[in-house]
Amino acid sequence: MPSAPIRIYPPRSLAVMAVAAWGVLATCALLISAILRLTPMALEPLRSHDMSQFQWALYIGWTVFNGYVEGYRGFQKGYVPRVVARAFWLGQHRHPLLVLLAPFFCSGLFHATRKRLIISWCLLLGIVGIVQLVRLLEQPWRGIVDAGVVVGLAYGTAALLVHFAAVLLGRPITVSPQTPDDA
Repeated sequence: MPSAPIRIYPPRSLAVMAVAAWGVLATCALLISAILRLTPMALEPLRSHDMSQFQWALYIGWTVFNGYVEGYRGFQKGYVPRVVARAFWLGQHRHPLLVLLAPFFCSGLFHATRKRLIISWCLLLGIVGIVQLVRLLEQPWRGIVDAGVVVGLAYGTAALLVHFAAVLLGRPITVSPQTPDDA
């Protein structure tokens, strides 16, 4: 039987909002760092002007597909609500080590339910493995893959900032922070 939807209105004290902002903005900084590192590789096929029609179609198609799958489905519908929920949970339960490591906490890499830990670490390790494989690709293939990733990451970063702002403005949190306390 599915559990009832939750609606949490986090406290709006300065301390809660400051810690939540640190968690969300530090997470955004990690995503932006990846975007900045990948963008030159993603733009190289466009600068070189030597892609075939098939490669152009793949570049555009992959970018649109990744914007939807990674950006909308992965980030906006999954990762973003959980990061914001965990950021506000952290604001209410300010353990110094958790606050210090807020972007990793908000991403569910520690102090999470067993299921969340398994999912988060498997995703992280899978992404690292894929990154290593993509680095072996020659241009324009690497640029094609990286263009989709950049669009997905940019969409996800924007979605994270918008969702965080919406909660600050009064929208309820509707997902569990998936901390061990919730298990």
